[in-house]
Amino acid sequence: MFCSPASIITSMDLFDHAHQQRMKSEAPLAARMRPRTLDEFVGQEDILGPGKLLRRAIEADRLFSSIILWGPPGTGKTTLAMVIANQTKSHFETLSAVLAGKAELRVVIDAALERRRLYQKKTILFVDEVHRWNKAQQDALLPHVENGTFTLIGATTENPYFDVIGALVSRSRVFQLRPLRDEDVRLLLQRALSDAERGYGSRQIRLDEDALEHLIRVAGGDARNALNALELAVESTPPGEDSLVHITMDVAQESIQRRAVLYDKDGDAHYDTISAFIKSVRGSDPDAALYWLAKMLYAGEDPRFILRRLIILAGEDIGLGDPLGLVVASAAAQAFEYIGLPEGVYPIVEATLYLATAPKSNSAGAYFKAYQLIEEQGITGVPSHLQDATRDAAALGHGAGYQYPHEDPAHFLPQQYLPRPLLGTYFYKPSNQGYEASAADRLARWREAQRKALGVTRDETLPELSKDQIDEIKAKHKAG
Repeated sequence: MFCSPASIITSMDLFDHAHQQRMKSEAPLAARMRPRTLDEFVGQEDILGPGKLLRRAIEADRLFSSIILWGPPGTGKTTLAMVIANQTKSHFETLSAVLAGKAELRVVIDAALERRRLYQKKTILFVDEVHRWNKAQQDALLPHVENGTFTLIGATTENPYFDVIGALVSRSRVFQLRPLRDEDVRLLLQRALSDAERGYGSRQIRLDEDALEHLIRVAGGDARNALNALELAVESTPPGEDSLVHITMDVAQESIQRRAVLYDKDGDAHYDTISAFIKSVRGSDPDAALYWLAKMLYAGEDPRFILRRLIILAGEDIGLGDPLGLVVASAAAQAFEYIGLPEGVYPIVEATLYLATAPKSNSAGAYFKAYQLIEEQGITGVPSHLQDATRDAAALGHGAGYQYPHEDPAHFLPQQYLPRPLLGTYFYKPSNQGYEASAADRLARWREAQRKALGVTRDETLPELSKDQIDEIKAKHKAG
């Protein structure tokens, strides 16, 4: 029997169509329930609400430039890209940075160029996990983004300002997608239960309110996680005699179990969590500090990294409010090296609680005032009496006139230590906390005796520097 080429093609088309339909019906619930239009999209009102720039651009099919969608898993980055694909007249291509390299990108670029040359048709290229491409791979995108070969939509779970090359970020608009609100997750779950075409609307399902609340709460703003848990609960629960699938709290708990903590030790979650931990200790909230500490250790953070940050905090934020803070933090780090996990968690916890409950002082920041002054005025020579007397004392007079403070019963002799033009300039201002409060009185007496003995009339404490100013000076230390 002879079959014409046309009939063969028709048969193949029908087969492909049937295959695609079967794939759609067998796809996970989260995939089936993906919004197809902006009206179906849930959440992200700050960038997709009525009248917002991105929404207007999508609705008008006028993406003004390449865009980067940045947010944690389950917030709708891929879904939004698909919505754009459904509402655009451009050809839509997708690549996964995890699976595709420069060769696959080259094929897409050549096709886009040909499409534009022959049909004057634009191409939108969606690159999922774009931060996983190395610099050379990202660089390969640049000329084609610049000349309009395609409009790029990049999706990333990591901060693009750190993990995507600057040249690509500067040529794109960055939109941050945030974890969904509880009410958004609730709407998605209810929609999945009522949708007869893509969800469970054609089945009899009763989801207890407490079970629903549990799924919402544990999902943590991740739509995919919530829908996956609902699907597991429905598909694993046998229906009763009345064909009703009853999802109780026990079933919900089994279905979602313990949520894996979003935590990439090289990504945003790593830096955001350690930031929350340090700020909690600095803010004297031991309970919050323990929570963030537990999250880090639960997620597999290196305890040595935590201990290093605690040692820094002890010097920066506890300081002379409680000089023992640095001792405790350093001892905890040493103890951990001897013990390791799991028991090594105890010295970490002890250091965390000690520092969180200790008096706080950031007076060590006085150093940066001195550094800034040297930058502004230049380096001044060491006064002769303070110079090293073991070298050329006889010939050059190094150290001549120096008074040894311990020869005085009070162990203090007023003399010049700063360069003369700076006498009466004070960088350090003691806090009123802990040890430093008592040190302040002694320091005031010593400074007054020094001014009187040297005839100094100037008395100026330099103003405190901002955190940005201090961070800028710290960066110069690294550079040097």
